[in-house]
Amino acid sequence: MRAVVWRGIGDIAVEDVPEPKIEEATDAIVRLTASAICGTDLHFIRGTMPGMKKGTILGHEGVGVIEELGDGVRNFNVGDRVVIPSTIACGNCSYCRSGYYAQCDEANPSGETAFFGGPESAGGFQGLQAEKARVPYANVGLVKLPDEISDDQAILLSDIFPTGWMGAENAQIKPGNSVVVFGCGPVGQFAIASARLMGAGRVFAVDQVPSRLDMARAQGAEVIDFSKEDPVATLKELMGGSGPDRAIDAVGMDAERPDHGPAAKKLKKEGKDKELDEELARAVPKQNPHGDNWHPGDAPSLALQWAVEALAKAGTLSIIGVYGMGNSTFPIGAAMNKNLTVNMGNCNHRRYIPKLIELVMARAIDPSQILTQRAALADAVSAYEAFDRRLESWIKVELQPVQ
Repeated sequence: MRAVVWRGIGDIAVEDVPEPKIEEATDAIVRLTASAICGTDLHFIRGTMPGMKKGTILGHEGVGVIEELGDGVRNFNVGDRVVIPSTIACGNCSYCRSGYYAQCDEANPSGETAFFGGPESAGGFQGLQAEKARVPYANVGLVKLPDEISDDQAILLSDIFPTGWMGAENAQIKPGNSVVVFGCGPVGQFAIASARLMGAGRVFAVDQVPSRLDMARAQGAEVIDFSKEDPVATLKELMGGSGPDRAIDAVGMDAERPDHGPAAKKLKKEGKDKELDEELARAVPKQNPHGDNWHPGDAPSLALQWAVEALAKAGTLSIIGVYGMGNSTFPIGAAMNKNLTVNMGNCNHRRYIPKLIELVMARAIDPSQILTQRAALADAVSAYEAFDRRLESWIKVELQPVQ
């Protein structure tokens, strides 16, 4: 079969690979009808999240049809149409039974979150950007889809919508609260949508990419372009000096230090630009194929810094953006002295997908509105390149296997 394969930092290809087989009684083989490219995938290609094994199939978002079932899977039939939660969980351990599927002890005994298409530390599972995939613990690791939900809608239920929803839930949003979302990529867009569904009174969206800000504005968010204005000062001005009640970091370790605008001037004034340059020198892999135009982790704490500065006292910060194990910078002193509550973590996808299916069925939201690009699996490399460059309107990319 054909699949998107990681061959090294800066090097991926669509190759012929062996078809997956049932290995355990709780496995299923799913024929993929849709997969997607996620910002997390870029970390593996860029080298900011190490430990990838050559030959690993990328991708952790998938929708498809069950082709084969192990004898231990009793709640599905061959031919069922399903969405695949991005994180892998057994359903039996104490963490799974408490809803913390991302902390499953059985799927990855090493202690890190197990997910498809990631490094060895995440379990070394083959990914979903392929024609077929093996799904472990299929009785828990698959969710049946109603016929009324399209593939375009369902692929967003695999990872991005649940992640945005968890980000909003962790922000402890109550009706009438003001919420700021830092980062208007796919997760940020769903964090905005989730905040509104939870009854937020005002939602602010911070980014610098025009198409992302346009999409946030279309959802009713009040947008702030951080390349043109200081987001902290603007938020406080818009909130009458107090700042918003809740903040969601939907950026993570890819937060970039802007090269121009008020934020850049502020960094230089405070003398922090030199510190960040030194941090960059330590963070960028020597084999970085993107050269000086790409800055992995250029300012890994910048979105967090803005969030802590902007929040009202006794506010809540939710961190759903991805940070690597090596990231250790956080403005804890400022957060502590403002009595902030901080909630964070990898998404427990399986916990939220059934509820989100109900919301889609009730027409409370159409997740496919976030989907901006579709590409054939055969064209995945060029799609990755466009997504990596943040080309205008490239917000979320679906890959469609041709079978």
